[in-house]
Amino acid sequence: QVQLVESGGGLVQTGGSLRLSCTASGSIFGIRAMGWYRQAPGKQRELVADISSGGSTNYADSVKGRFTISRDNVKNMVFLQMNSLEPEDTAVYYCNAQILGLLGMKDYWGQGTQVTVSS
Repeated sequence: QVQLVESGGGLVQTGGSLRLSCTASGSIFGIRAMGWYRQAPGKQRELVADISSGGSTNYADSVKGRFTISRDNVKNMVFLQMNSLEPEDTAVYYCNAQILGLLGMKDYWGQGTQVTVSS
């Protein structure tokens, strides 16, 4: 059984920072891309940033220059450093990973962590 568990969300004022962490655990033979998505109330889930197993990154235009994604391939973790947060960043943030496990290659999601930015 593979699980993704996020942590690090919370309430922060405009201009503040938060760091999200996500740990993959279980019977894992390898991990391809890892990423962060977010979903605001009444909106569709959208990609925030992702990172390949080799470290190549991709960001949504709305977060470029403010957010940084990184990963620790030894610990099966992915991080999202969020700086200069804006009220528009308020959403539930979900960790995603493409994981090779006992059931083959599958997409896995975390349970989500709330990020609230007050104005």
